[in-house]
Amino acid sequence: MTQEKMNPIQIWWLAIRPRTLPAAASGVTMGSALAWLDGSFQILPALAALMVALLLQIASNVANDVFDFERGADTPERLGPVRVTQAGMLTPTQVKRGLAVIIGLAILFGLYLASLRGWTVILLGAAAILSAVAYTGGPYPLGYHGLGDVFVFIFFGVAAVAGTYFVQVGSVSAAAWWMSAPIGLIVTAILVVNNLRDLESDRKASKHTLAVRFGEKGTKLEYILCMGVAYLTLLLLFVMEVIPVGGLLACLSLPIAIRTLRVVLTQKGRPLNAALAGTGQTAFLFSMFFWLGLFLS
Repeated sequence: MTQEKMNPIQIWWLAIRPRTLPAAASGVTMGSALAWLDGSFQILPALAALMVALLLQIASNVANDVFDFERGADTPERLGPVRVTQAGMLTPTQVKRGLAVIIGLAILFGLYLASLRGWTVILLGAAAILSAVAYTGGPYPLGYHGLGDVFVFIFFGVAAVAGTYFVQVGSVSAAAWWMSAPIGLIVTAILVVNNLRDLESDRKASKHTLAVRFGEKGTKLEYILCMGVAYLTLLLLFVMEVIPVGGLLACLSLPIAIRTLRVVLTQKGRPLNAALAGTGQTAFLFSMFFWLGLFLS
């Protein structure tokens, strides 16, 4: 469908980038699986945590869309999916208004969680919202200074898994802390692929991601380490008896991870979009198979 024939709903659907959402759900899925293992799973807090995670991912996507455009990082030569601001489908003002609505919805769900667990949730939520916008916006955009990888690991890994467990249980188990690492690493690998694809355009725009700093070979090594350490951590936690044997079912996501790794190591530019999707699928399936393994065991 051509851009001229797209209605506002279709344009905003494009802006939120729905293919990124399964990865955002992976941390919540993992935290809920661990709460279920401990007999403390609660459906309403779990669903609210899921909505917060999805809305924050959408907020980050929309913020990147408009702020990358305003900073000159998005050009017609961009290799990733269409950005609605750069394509002229929405004005920067329209996108920022939409961003405000998305953040407002995230706050509403966050307030419900805060009513259950108090100020800890409010502080965590405020930090997550700030980082989602500050990745490409504000006076010191994190993604432009090589800090995006660290903050993705913290908020989509540690905060997502431990936070989801906390809002259901009221405390955080050792397993929840430990299992936040594999999820954080795999979701971080999504950003690594994204930055590898955009390495040249980011360099021209003075966007100093880790990919720009490390170069192509260093970025591919970072991807290998993120994915490899994630699965090795899972095995280590089983050996340490932090997780039961059923958790090893998460390894059923390995075929997709290996297939995606081949793309990362052999392709450049636009073909890496397939690796982007594959890494996101790996993160979500890792969590889902983990929960399934707990259920079956």
